Amino acid sequence: MEHLLEILCRAQKVAEQAEVFWVSTQETPVDFEANKLKQIQNKESSSVALRIFRGGRIGFSAASGPDGAGKKGSPSPNLSLEGRGILRDLLDMAVETAQFGSPASFTFPSLKDYPEVSIFDPQVEKMPMEEMIELGNQLIARVRKYVPDILCDVRVTKGTGSVQIVNSQGGEASYAKSFFSLSLEGILIQDTDMLFVADSESSCCLPDKLDVVANRVIRQLELAEENAAVSGVKLLPVIFTPRGVASAFLSPIEVAFNGKAVLEGASPLKDKLGEQVFDNGLSLWDDATIAYGIGSSPCDDEGMPSQCTALIKNGVVSNFLYDLQTAALAGTQSTGNGRRSGGSFPKPAISSLVIDEGGVSFEAMVEDMKEGLIVEQLIGAEQGNLLGGDFGGNVLLGYKVENGKVVGRVKDTMISGNIYQVLARLLGVGSEARWVDGVLRTPALYCSCLSVTASPKPSPSGRGIGRC
Repeated sequence: MEHLLEILCRAQKVAEQAEVFWVSTQETPVDFEANKLKQIQNKESSSVALRIFRGGRIGFSAASGPDGAGKKGSPSPNLSLEGRGILRDLLDMAVETAQFGSPASFTFPSLKDYPEVSIFDPQVEKMPMEEMIELGNQLIARVRKYVPDILCDVRVTKGTGSVQIVNSQGGEASYAKSFFSLSLEGILIQDTDMLFVADSESSCCLPDKLDVVANRVIRQLELAEENAAVSGVKLLPVIFTPRGVASAFLSPIEVAFNGKAVLEGASPLKDKLGEQVFDNGLSLWDDATIAYGIGSSPCDDEGMPSQCTALIKNGVVSNFLYDLQTAALAGTQSTGNGRRSGGSFPKPAISSLVIDEGGVSFEAMVEDMKEGLIVEQLIGAEQGNLLGGDFGGNVLLGYKVENGKVVGRVKDTMISGNIYQVLARLLGVGSEARWVDGVLRTPALYCSCLSVTASPKPSPSGRGIGRC
């Protein structure tokens, strides 16, 4: 902190306002590849960033490295905050860039008190390396007990991070955070047939049930034991599982509710505030106050208090996500969504998205289908027209439903649609939600009339990969 205050003190002599942001992380990933332990790493990094208002414009500089090190214009692991001119270089660069910077439309917050948000679990830091290795081996063994020939890539990661922010308006914030994640990707090959399965869990604390990832992957393998075909081009109802929702809808939603995109007129929702755009059964929130959520914290990366922001209330567009600069330009208040990647310049971004649960069970959705698809994982959806809400891609993992029953895995199949059309007419919102990659908590969504396209030579129905 004393070094941050020294930077701030120097900056105040040449600028109207100043802010210093510092972040440090320590991370230990344990990687398994093709069922075997591949590598164990210990990673440490830190970054420091300086923003100033000089002549009414924003100047910015940053440095990064193992010790928060750097030099003018580029990162360097060989310098430290204690010396070698790093303080002078940071300030010189910020002053130099200010003459070309955007006009400063806001004031740094003069806050020191923030909501209490549980984001640190000391048990994460204490978890022995041997236990992480054993956890990875157990996960692989559990899945291979069901299908011996599967090749599994597993990553078990623990880590901690620290953030400190000080500014010339008297604002000050600091907090520590832990994180733990467990992920598995599996591939099963039989002749020319390849099956991909995957799942993960991420949190700021150790999960109560460490076998949940294995259970979900085994369920995917069970549903994929048979092959099923979709012929030609059809309009079919589709059930998106939570992972399917993330792979199809997350990217367009992030863009649509980003305050910068709204301000620039790029978001399709720019003129829709207060209007009914989505199905009245759909409610969406951005929440940075969820206990032990990966995206949670007491404040954002500009020192604004974290909050829960309603983006969609019963289908009505309710808010957009802003940082300090975009909020000021839009004539509104920051929603506490100023986020940085390391020591980069802050911009509006999601913390944790939450879709409210509905009243329809997954089993009821399946039973309601005469013919349709279940999408577990879509690839390539983010390559569509995100600004227009269009999505489409290959079904990496999905299942065919006939007469209310899952009949097998589909191959060589694509789906496409527009999220504003699809999410305006939902057939049902699932009654059970789960986290996906620590950034989205969602139930399954039952959607009507998506375009489903099979390859010219669809795979014949019959025995799929199955258990070996």
